[in-house]
Amino acid sequence: MKNVGLELEDTVPGAAGAGLSPAPAQPTTGHSGVAGYPGTERETRARIARLILEHGPVTAAGLSGRLGLTPAAVRRHLNNLLADGMIEAREARCYGSRGRGRPARMFAITDAGRSAFEHAYDDLASSALRFLAERAGPGAVAEFARRQVADLESRYRPVVDAAPAARRVQALAEALTADGYAASARAAPAAGSGEQLGEELCQHHCPVAHVAAEFPQLCEAETEAFGRLLGTPVQRLATISRGDGICTTHVTAPSLVHTVSPRHPTTENTTTTENTTTQPGGISA
Repeated sequence: MKNVGLELEDTVPGAAGAGLSPAPAQPTTGHSGVAGYPGTERETRARIARLILEHGPVTAAGLSGRLGLTPAAVRRHLNNLLADGMIEAREARCYGSRGRGRPARMFAITDAGRSAFEHAYDDLASSALRFLAERAGPGAVAEFARRQVADLESRYRPVVDAAPAARRVQALAEALTADGYAASARAAPAAGSGEQLGEELCQHHCPVAHVAAEFPQLCEAETEAFGRLLGTPVQRLATISRGDGICTTHVTAPSLVHTVSPRHPTTENTTTTENTTTQPGGISA
């Protein structure tokens, strides 16, 4: 994750005691950086950022009351967070008549600020999965990944099933986008004969990319779910977690599934994740 001025110990107060490994602070100039500030300054700034993240846009006065700090102290921390790009200021909406003076400013978290917290949670998730793998083996991680994806699959199932057959990949992409994956669907490159071989499901953002880089079982479970949802073989061609720009999943055209020779049943109704082929029940072949 790009350093945007709020280090890991800033995003999660007491992170070192929670088993996380804080990123080393990078020396910065000016008041927006971490270097040269006492720990209480960093912790207070992190608490303010967390309150804004968890409670949505809030005024400086609201933060002052929650934290028991003077308005001047809160504004100083807010100015630092604004300079770092962690938060943004908005003019508060006014309903009905408003008194004299300037309208109150509301402070909201930015995408950069949200990403800083997500990265800290990634470290915690990686530590938890590492512990699970050490105690119960890699199979336990795969089972955990399938259980996590099961919720996603159950929520997407009605949306995909309700869509016409020709729009099911698009419907899945829209559902993924609503969950923050910035997904899209496009026609797959045609074969030399000009025959359309299917579609490609592209995910331009992956909320768990840092974790999946160490535990590819997360990607494998997700790909298996895509195959079940779409009812046709799929193959993961690229993943953000492995350094690719986007996650790309090839979706075989349903019309081609029925042309497979019955003499090769293992190639039918399978889900492929990169070089691993899995049967509908999720058993690797």
